[in-house]
Amino acid sequence: FFSRLIFGTLYPAYYSYKAVKSKDIKEYVKWMMYWIIFALFTTAETFTDIFLCWFPFYYELKIAFVAWLLSPYTKGSSLLYRKFVHPTLSSKEKEIDDCLIQAKDRSYDALVHFGKRGLNVAATAAVMAASKGQGALSERLRSFSMQDLSTIRGDSSSAVPPSVTVRTSSKQSHPKPSRSASEGTGSSGK
Repeated sequence: FFSRLIFGTLYPAYYSYKAVKSKDIKEYVKWMMYWIIFALFTTAETFTDIFLCWFPFYYELKIAFVAWLLSPYTKGSSLLYRKFVHPTLSSKEKEIDDCLIQAKDRSYDALVHFGKRGLNVAATAAVMAASKGQGALSERLRSFSMQDLSTIRGDSSSAVPPSVTVRTSSKQSHPKPSRSASEGTGSSGK
């Protein structure tokens, strides 16, 4: 694993950097061919690892293949690219481009579709949570007695529930908020 990482990825990446830095077109082309072949190799390796890992010296053969691709003597990546990859891609380029455009359009449509569905689910969940929360809040408020509500207002020491004030005073139609206000009004009225 580490040898393939070093020789298959880091070494070529460093020399690709040097090609970019020196602006040598021959080096650009060489390393671009390598990266195309290496990408195909990595893709194929994903499947071959599943089926051929039992094969004797399988991993050693993969390392040897990467070394062959890199070697300036064998020019393996250049050979594979020019003999197989370039002719195949050139002949299938139109079909590949059409498939990519269709896949891009389908993925965009799917993204929009699933995005709308996701927003609908989220909105429904928010409404459900709000309605359940509102129901819980109203149930909680119903469970308070009038004494509890006046205590919450801060009139706990001198509070008389408004319903009591309404019951005791038949002359007034509006409930009194506190005893002190009703006493003041009651004493002047008598």
